[in-house]
Amino acid sequence: MPIDSGATAWILASTALVMIMTPAVGFFYGGLVRRKNLISMITLSFVAFALVSIQWVLIGYSLAFGSDVGGFIGNLEYLGLNNVGMEPGAFSSAIPGLLYMVFQLVFATVTMAIVTSGIAERVKFSAYLIFALLWTTIVYDPLAHWVWGGGWAAQFGALDFAGGTVVHISSGFAALALALVIGKRVGFGKYAMEPNNIPLTILGAALLWFGWFGFNAGSAVAANGLAASAFVTTNVAAAAGALAWMVVSWINGKPSSLGFVSGAVAGLVAITPGAGFVTPMTAILIGAIGGMFCYAVMLWRIRKGYDESLDAWAIHGMGGLWGALATGIFAVAAVNGASGLIEGNVHQFVANAAGAFAAVIYAFVVTYILAVVIDKTIGLRVTEEEEYVGLDISQHGERC
Repeated sequence: MPIDSGATAWILASTALVMIMTPAVGFFYGGLVRRKNLISMITLSFVAFALVSIQWVLIGYSLAFGSDVGGFIGNLEYLGLNNVGMEPGAFSSAIPGLLYMVFQLVFATVTMAIVTSGIAERVKFSAYLIFALLWTTIVYDPLAHWVWGGGWAAQFGALDFAGGTVVHISSGFAALALALVIGKRVGFGKYAMEPNNIPLTILGAALLWFGWFGFNAGSAVAANGLAASAFVTTNVAAAAGALAWMVVSWINGKPSSLGFVSGAVAGLVAITPGAGFVTPMTAILIGAIGGMFCYAVMLWRIRKGYDESLDAWAIHGMGGLWGALATGIFAVAAVNGASGLIEGNVHQFVANAAGAFAAVIYAFVVTYILAVVIDKTIGLRVTEEEEYVGLDISQHGERC
C-alpha cells in the first residue's frame, strides 16, 4: 500500500505540535518555582527532550514497539532503528515507519519532562541525567509496550487512545515516588514558596493546550473523521476542566489564573485516553469531573504536607487514572468501534481498570526503587547550601 500523503503531512505536523509540549512543561513548571530555580526547571525539560530522543532512537523504540516478549517488553528488532525506514511500518500502513517512530519519540520526551515536578528545586543535575535515562528505559518503555506495542494490556483489551496510562499515570505517580524519596525542600511548610512568574506558567499552559491537539488528534494516525473527533473532544474537555476548577476554587477563595490553567491541563489529561472513543458531550463531562477531582486531590496533598508542589501527581497521575476509568465507562461503538460500560461492555471497564492500576503500581514502585538506588550511590539531592543558593547558580552557573 502506498504512503498516504495527507496522513503523513498531518502526523508530521502533529509531531511538531507534541514536541512543543516538552519545553511548554518547562515554562509551566518554571513559573511555579522560586526565581532562583527558574532556569533549572526549564533546562530539565529541554534536556529531557535531547536525552530521551537519543535513547529512543538507540533502544527505546525497539523496547516499546518491538515484537512482544512475554507481554512485558519488545524485542531488539528495531535497535538503532534497524528495519525502520521511509516505507510504511508495522504500526501504520499509511505513513513511513520513521514518522511513526518520531511521533512516539515526542510522547516519551514530554513524559520525562512531567516527571521533573517531583524533584523541583532540589535535584542534582548529574543524578537527574542518570535517572532520566534509566527511568525512560525501565519504566516508560515497558508501559508503552503493554498498551501500544502489543503487550499484555493490549491483549487484554485495555484502551488508551493517546497516553492517559502510558504518559500521565506513569509520570504522575513517578513524580510522587521521587518526591517521597528526595524529601521536602528546605523550609517547606515553614515559609512561603510563591511562584516567581505566573504569566510564564500561563504561557506554558497555552502551549500545552495547543500541542495537545497533535497529542490526541494525531493519535488517530490519519487525517480523517476520527482525528477531527479527537480534536473536538480534546478542546471541550480542556475548556470544561478549566471552568470546573475555576468554579470550585472560587468557592474557597478567588478565581485565580493559575487555578484556571491547572484545570485546563487536568481536563486535557482526563480526556487523553478516551479522546478517540467518546463523543464531544461526554468529553465535557469527563473534563469537568477531571478538573474538580484533580483540584480535590491537590487539596488533599496540601493537607498531608507532601512536597510534590507542582502537582504532577494530582493532575497527571490522578487525572490520568480518572481518564482511563472514564474511557472504560463512556466509550461508544459509534465513535471508534469500542463499547464501554455504559453500553453494557463490562469487560472493557475491567480491562481499562486493570491496565491503569497496574501502571500505577509499576510506575510508583519501580521509580521509588530507582530513586533510592541513585540516592544511595551518587546522591539524588543537592546540598543544603546549593539549595539555598538556588539550582540556577549551583547547577548551571547562571541567573535570570
